[in-house]
Amino acid sequence: MTAEGVLSFPADAFQRVLCVVAHPDDVEYGTSSAVAAWTSQGIEVAYLLLTKGEAGMDASTPDQTADLRMREQIAGSSVVGVSHVDFLDYPDGVLVYSLELRRDIARAVRRFRPDAVLVGSWEVEFVAGLNQADHRVAGLAAIDAVRDAGNRWVFPELIEDEDLEPWSPRWLLVSGDPRATHGVDVTGEPLERGIASLEAHREYLAGIPGHPPPRLMLTGITAMQGRPMGVAHAVLFRAFDFHAPPPIALEAMRLAEDIESAPGPAAFTD
Repeated sequence: MTAEGVLSFPADAFQRVLCVVAHPDDVEYGTSSAVAAWTSQGIEVAYLLLTKGEAGMDASTPDQTADLRMREQIAGSSVVGVSHVDFLDYPDGVLVYSLELRRDIARAVRRFRPDAVLVGSWEVEFVAGLNQADHRVAGLAAIDAVRDAGNRWVFPELIEDEDLEPWSPRWLLVSGDPRATHGVDVTGEPLERGIASLEAHREYLAGIPGHPPPRLMLTGITAMQGRPMGVAHAVLFRAFDFHAPPPIALEAMRLAEDIESAPGPAAFTD
C-alpha cells in the first residue's frame, strides 16, 4: 500500500487491457502514460473508440476531420505501444446510450478477451470539471457491456452468428474518478511517451484556442496524481476487482465478527 490508501496494481494483475473511450485523444489526456508503462512490461493494450471525432473541428468538414483524427490517433497510439485501434461509426457529439452500443462494446470485449477494461468517468462532474456528454454515455455503456460480455443469454447473436463465447474481465478501471483506489507510476519514460502521444494530435489541438502545451499540462496532472502514491508522476484510477468481495460485504463481515466476539452481558446472580 502507498500513501493515502492508493495502491499499486499487483505485478500479475492483468496481461491484456481494453480501453473504451468516446473520441480520438480521450486516452491521451494522461491515461496513455499508464498505457506506456503497461506495454513496456509486456502487457497488451487495445483501444476501442466509439466515434471518429468528426464533430471536433469547426474549421473543417466532418469527413476531413474524421480522417485527420483517426490518423493522429493511430500515430499517438503507436507511440505508447498500441497497434490494435478500432473505430466504431457512432456519431460524434450526440452519442446515445443504447442496446446497440452495449452490444458493440460487448463484442469487442469478447473478441479481445481482456483481463481489464478501462473506461472514463460517466459522472456529470469529474476530476476536470463538468464531463462532456459523449464521455458520460461511453463510460456508462461500457460498464454495462462488461457484464453483458460475460452473460451468454445477453446478445446471444454474438455466439450464434459470430462464435464469440462469453468473456468476463476481472478488472474495471475508471479514469477521471476522484475516488482513486489504484495508480500507475509513470515517472520517466512512460510520461515522456504519454506526452508524445498527445502531441501526435497536433492539428486537432492547434484548433483549440488557448489549449495548454501538452508537456506542461501532462507533467502537472501526473505530478498531482503522483502525490497520493508518493512518486513523482502517476496516473490514478478507481479500480473494481470483480474477483474480490464487494467492500460492503467485507465491512459487514468485519462488523458481524466484532459483534460475535464481544463479551455478552454478565449473568444475573443473587
